[in-house]
Amino acid sequence: MNRVWRRMPSRGFSAVWMRNFLVWRKLWIPSLIANFGEPLLYLLAFGYGFGQFVKTMDHLPYLVFLATGIVCSSAMNASSFEALYSAYTRMEMQKTWEAILSAPLEPADVILGEVGWAATKGLINALAILVVGFVLRLWSGVTIFWALPVIFLVGFAFGAMAMIMTVLARSYDFFVYYMILLLTPLLLVSGVFFPLSALPAPVVRIAQLLPLTHAIELIRPLLTGRVPHAVFSNVAVLVVYGLAGYGIATALAYRRLQR
Repeated sequence: MNRVWRRMPSRGFSAVWMRNFLVWRKLWIPSLIANFGEPLLYLLAFGYGFGQFVKTMDHLPYLVFLATGIVCSSAMNASSFEALYSAYTRMEMQKTWEAILSAPLEPADVILGEVGWAATKGLINALAILVVGFVLRLWSGVTIFWALPVIFLVGFAFGAMAMIMTVLARSYDFFVYYMILLLTPLLLVSGVFFPLSALPAPVVRIAQLLPLTHAIELIRPLLTGRVPHAVFSNVAVLVVYGLAGYGIATALAYRRLQR
């Protein structure tokens, strides 16, 4: 493309977000079932199975402890999957990005719209888990509403990170490495299934640098009626991951789309 692009996003990113929402609205039932099923199975199998042997963890009933972690992991997985597989399909297979860029929109708008939509998908899936928690009476209180913008921020951070992989990818197989080498370890060491105090000290120091750890440190207290500690630093880590991921993905998108 022989075109001079501006480097800052405009309000046009909302059109990209709306386009993805309108497509999702036609398929929302199978989409929710697919993304909602796995975290629900984790909750039921571990919460009611393993929870029979471990009654409490970190001063919480184990089912509550696990459910608050699964809210975060659900947002992580849903936003990552959307920014990886779905965004890659639109970019490479369907050539949707190419069609969008024929309009007065820029790669910065496309990336921001895609990441914003990935964050929205993360929030939608986490809301499904929140509803299940209400039904099971796992949480209550007004602090739950403060968790919603945090969940969106979590989805934005992981969507932005995944978008880097999408822009670099040459096939779907590329994403297997990202899922296995990054997302799976995050799920295991960030405090979803057990507290960080159960891990060796070197692993804890690494875990404290990871975005999912800070997401859980914010959302777990909010869902259980407590005020999180170190709110500013936890939010700052998620913001840094989100902005850095968006910036890198955008820079890479300009290079790829100009070829």
